Amino acid sequence: MKILVLNCGSSSLKYQLIEMDGEKVMAKGLVERIGIEGSRIKHTKTGMDAITREVPFPNHTAAIKYVLDILVDAEYGVLKNLNELYATGHRIVHGGEKFTKSVLVTPEVVKGIEEVIPLAPLHNPANLQGLKAAMEVLPGKPNVVVFDTAFHQTMPPKAFVYGIDYKYYEENRVRRYGFHGTSHGYVAKRAAEILGKDIKDLKIITCHLGNGSSITAVDGGKSVDTSFGYGTAEGILMGTRSGNLDPSVMIFLMEQLGTAQKVSDEVHKKAGLLGVSGVSSDLRDVEEAAEKGNARAKLAEEILINGVKKYIGSYAAEMGGVDVIVFTAGIGENGIGFRKAVCENMEYMGIKIDAEKNNCRGKEVIFSTPDSRVTVMVVPTDEEMVIARDTLRCASEAK
Repeated sequence: MKILVLNCGSSSLKYQLIEMDGEKVMAKGLVERIGIEGSRIKHTKTGMDAITREVPFPNHTAAIKYVLDILVDAEYGVLKNLNELYATGHRIVHGGEKFTKSVLVTPEVVKGIEEVIPLAPLHNPANLQGLKAAMEVLPGKPNVVVFDTAFHQTMPPKAFVYGIDYKYYEENRVRRYGFHGTSHGYVAKRAAEILGKDIKDLKIITCHLGNGSSITAVDGGKSVDTSFGYGTAEGILMGTRSGNLDPSVMIFLMEQLGTAQKVSDEVHKKAGLLGVSGVSSDLRDVEEAAEKGNARAKLAEEILINGVKKYIGSYAAEMGGVDVIVFTAGIGENGIGFRKAVCENMEYMGIKIDAEKNNCRGKEVIFSTPDSRVTVMVVPTDEEMVIARDTLRCASEAK
């Protein structure tokens, strides 16, 4: 059975076509600058070099139609016809409290996603555009939505309720939601598989570290706490996002800048590695500048490392211990020096690493020593595969 996975941004569309028999990626690609001059598509058929074409894409419907055309193309396609598609899976950033798991799309589901747009005004509308476009272009084919927030719906109230007047939770659903759920869920499960253990018997801390980063405490296979909160700026320092801030700082910024939008831009787009270092939002650039003696770049690097250490320590305390620490996403999978720095001076927790085993990028590896009480590993994330698996399950259950 062949599943098409779509991940729509406001002006982009990432896609993968996966043959679920063997879970093989047949083709994948990226459409950029949808609705903007200079739009283009980069498409890769497995086993062939990528091709890039500049094509005018006025909207997501046009982009999805083109993707479907190239998937059945005689040279670059992988399908004889669109009837081979079993279902389409979609990433939806926010499901609020309404959606605690992946679901088959119905009119009621679409309405529910629309209702939580205020919780993710930048993401859910774009996700919905792709969903509605797929429903238009592929009438009669099942669509399944997979929510970034769903994995974290197992958190207890003590982890998700904020210390403000409870009425804001009751009336406005202001609470910790958490994101990157498909990634955290995937790497935690995969770590247990690699170790040959039942995930129900493990206390795992998953570190999804990239331009956007979050850390999650997974106890017995369930998320019990996570660093992202009501939005995606809480937690550790990120590429352009601030991480944790004293609320007094937000009040100060409001007094200085005057509008909520300007404050939002300050903490979402001008902060983080970029704001502290003054160099770049990319850790690689920051590390290079730090090595050349840039003090602010060094400080930014240290703030990020220190933040990850804090969360590992606090989540170990919250769960009453930790068995496994998993690094994933761009920095987590490729940051050799970064991983080493995070794990340094943590022998008190039973963490010991093998520097030689740590010297790798983008592959599954256990880089703790055999006598380390905590297993430390890298597991490359695969959110598209999670979406494909859930899509197959939900679509099959509905038939």
